[in-house]
Amino acid sequence: MSAKKRTLQIAVFLLIMFLTFYTLFSGRNLGEIMRAAAEMSPWYLIPAVGLALFYVCAEGFMIWYLLNAMREKKNSLFRCFQYSFIGFFYSGITPSATGGQPVQLYYMNKDGNRVSDSTVVLMTVAVVYKFVLVVLGCGILIFWNEPLRACLGNYFPLYILGLMLNVILVILILGVMLFPKVIYRAAKFFEILLIRMKIWKPSLKREEKLKGFIESYAQAVAWLGRHRGRLLGVIVVTFLQRCSLFVLTYMVYLGFGLEGSDALSVILLQASVYIAVDMLPLPGAQGITELMYQAVFAHVFTSVYLIPSMLVSRGLNFYFLLVVSLGVVLVNRFVPERKKKVSENAKIIREQ
Repeated sequence: MSAKKRTLQIAVFLLIMFLTFYTLFSGRNLGEIMRAAAEMSPWYLIPAVGLALFYVCAEGFMIWYLLNAMREKKNSLFRCFQYSFIGFFYSGITPSATGGQPVQLYYMNKDGNRVSDSTVVLMTVAVVYKFVLVVLGCGILIFWNEPLRACLGNYFPLYILGLMLNVILVILILGVMLFPKVIYRAAKFFEILLIRMKIWKPSLKREEKLKGFIESYAQAVAWLGRHRGRLLGVIVVTFLQRCSLFVLTYMVYLGFGLEGSDALSVILLQASVYIAVDMLPLPGAQGITELMYQAVFAHVFTSVYLIPSMLVSRGLNFYFLLVVSLGVVLVNRFVPERKKKVSENAKIIREQ
C-alpha cells in the first residue's frame, strides 16, 4: 500500500471518528458521562478487557493451528498473535474491513511462509468467520424474532440487510470453493457486460486477479477436505471468538451494577448490532454502530449509564484493540529496520 493511500485511509477514519463522537456528545454533560463511566467495577472491567484481547488472539490461534498443520516449518503462537493484531488494525481503518488480509499475507510471506499456504489459511479463517456469523444471525432471526423486532425497532431492516449481505457473501464464497469454473464464467460474463456498457475498461491485470482469487479458494476447499478435524476445531474457536465480544457487553452491564435484563438478552442484542453493521462500507463501522447501540440498548441501560456503557463497551471491543494493534504494527514496522541498520553498522565496523 502506498504511503499516500494509507494516509488517506487514516484521515478518513479519523474524520468519521470525530464526527461520530461530536454527534454523540453534542449537547450532553461530558462531566456526568465521565463520572458515570468511572463507576464501572474493576472486577468486571478486567474480564471485559480479557474478552476483548481473546477476540483478536483467537484468530491468531487459528492461524497458528492451520498454518503449522500445512508444513514442517513451525510458526510460533506469539508471532501468529501478531499477524492477527496487524490484520485487526488494517481492517479497522479500511471500509468493510478489506485491508487486513493483504497485510497479513505480506508479513506471513516475509517470515518464510509460502503464499499458497498463507492464502489458504486466511481464506479458511475468513470463510468460517462469515459462516458462523450467518448461522448466529439466522438463529436469532428464527428463534428470537419477536424480541428482536421489538428491541431493534426502526433498525430491524438494517439487521435484515446486514444478514442478507453476509448470506450472499457466504453463498458466493461456497460457490467459488465448490464450483470455481461456474463462478469464473459468471464473473467473466459480468465483466464483458460492464465493458460493453463502458463502465469498465479491458484489463489483463483484473483477469489475473480473478483467476488468483478463485484458485486460492479452490486450494482452501481441497486442503479442508483432507483435514476435516482441523476445520471443526476452527469452527468451534470461531464461535467462541464471536461470542466473546457479545459477552463483553454483558460484563459491562454487570460492571455498572444493573439488574433486570438477563444475560441472553444482552448478548443477543449485541450480536444483532454486530450482524447489522458488519458489512457496511465504513471503517470500523463507526457512527452507525454507536447510533444503533443507543437505540437498541435504551431499555437495557438506564439513561444515566447508556452512553457510558457504550463508551466502555465500544471502547474495549474496537478502539482499545485498535490502539494495541497500532502498537504491534509500529513494532513490526520499525524494530526490524532498526535491527537491520545496527547489523549493517556492526558489519562496517568489523570490516574497518
